Amino acid sequence: MRDFQLPGRSPVFGLRGAAATSHPLATGVALDILKSGGNAIDSAVAAAATLAVVEPQSTGVGGDCFALCSFKGIVPPIAINGSGAAAKDIDINWFKTNGLTQIEPESPHAITVPGALRTWAKLVNDYGTQNLSKLLKPAINYARDGYVVTPRVALDWEEQVDKLSKCPHSAKTYLVSGRSPSAGSVHRQPVLADTLSKISEFGVDEFYSGSIARDIVTYLRGLGSALNIDDFASFEPQYVKPIYTNYRGYDVYECPPNGQGITALMILNILCGYDMGSFDALGTDRFHLQAEATRLAYRDRFKYLADPEKSLVPIEKLLSESYAEELRSQISLNKVMPFIKNNSEIRHRDTVYLSVVDSDGTAVSFINSLFHPFGSGLCEPKSGVILQNRGSGFSLDPKSPNCIAPGKRPMHTIIPGILAKNNKTLMSFGVMGGHYQACGHAHLLLNLIDYKMDPQEALDAPRAFHTDGIYELEKTISRQVKEKLESRGHDTRWSKTPIGGGQLICINPSNGVLTAASEFRKDGLALSW
Repeated sequence: MRDFQLPGRSPVFGLRGAAATSHPLATGVALDILKSGGNAIDSAVAAAATLAVVEPQSTGVGGDCFALCSFKGIVPPIAINGSGAAAKDIDINWFKTNGLTQIEPESPHAITVPGALRTWAKLVNDYGTQNLSKLLKPAINYARDGYVVTPRVALDWEEQVDKLSKCPHSAKTYLVSGRSPSAGSVHRQPVLADTLSKISEFGVDEFYSGSIARDIVTYLRGLGSALNIDDFASFEPQYVKPIYTNYRGYDVYECPPNGQGITALMILNILCGYDMGSFDALGTDRFHLQAEATRLAYRDRFKYLADPEKSLVPIEKLLSESYAEELRSQISLNKVMPFIKNNSEIRHRDTVYLSVVDSDGTAVSFINSLFHPFGSGLCEPKSGVILQNRGSGFSLDPKSPNCIAPGKRPMHTIIPGILAKNNKTLMSFGVMGGHYQACGHAHLLLNLIDYKMDPQEALDAPRAFHTDGIYELEKTISRQVKEKLESRGHDTRWSKTPIGGGQLICINPSNGVLTAASEFRKDGLALSW
């Protein structure tokens, strides 16, 4: 139990349902849907749609999503891949022909087909109890009538003024007299409200093959993009087989590549060879070993991860015990390994993760993202849709498995998680923060399993992320630990911003009690009933 004389918050307990998101309005919507008779799928989609309006820097209908769904707590969960692909008429030669040597994150060439909307619709159609029109209504109302900008959203928004100013349509939608909205101000997106209303009335095909699709494609092709209407119309989300590993008796489920969930499992496999619980949870040994395991796993992420339909990804090898032992043998407790290039130089990006559990014990672990803050920064004027920049995650190295190719999905950072034991779901969880997410999943699970923290403590605990030679530490880590890490060879820095975010909901298998948590680094909260 936490010390009630110290700042913090308690976990939230419930019996009939719970929701945890990064924004209070979205959590409220999720709980309203549960109370009105909707199930966890309905609730998650309604919350995701709301977040696409009230956290516009992090997510939107112009982005992608992934989900794990455990029905009545039974595992394995279903997994759905809602990531869109590159144009069918694009490859490395296309870039050479057009005089391009890299995929700029703020260019039309970084935009892939947005997968979120059709994925929402598929989940609701296949497993929901309510129609998509009803689930979109709260988002439509907030977009049209306005919502109050929350403090963390305002902070993130302020940092993107220059980016938004480059596109007149983005500036018109997201800036006020050239400035970002301040915390406590009211923001409206009437054009997006009209678009969501059109989707509500005519269905998601309007976005993928109807007038909205035609407007977006016309806009993008006018900027030089290779995307065409067929790329949008042919997109379908895919149900895929989840991957997992066992960590100290617990089964950890992730979506398979093209997402980076396998990276989190590799970190856990490496650390499973140490008695992590014997180390101080906030001490040097823990942070050192976690950093080294992360560096090795991220090196392989860069080396192997890609769209498995277009490239061979050796999942079985990467998750094998023998390979974990091989990686572990490269780690010393007393000094840092030599520099490892892992291509994660782009640090903590925006994403929204949410978790919902309903009265039947169905758990939904759901993540939706534009990748970089406000994605590409390009907003299609007629629809008000800001478009993701997932294509900037492709490589232009023909030797890379993640090299861009026609109709190929890029390596993705966003990952939902499910924790189970004895074939029953114990927790739906996720950690936001772009490239940090795989490291964040491992960090959270160590807090819960090895260090016996309660769900809220596990989310709130100090974080660190080692990437490309720099070990970024949150300021809540002691200076003494920072100095000891440096004595072992780590090049440390205090992180300028909080590292990631996160939500989770635990299910007690003996009495059905739900324990939900949402951390302090974002504006969100957990609610139950």
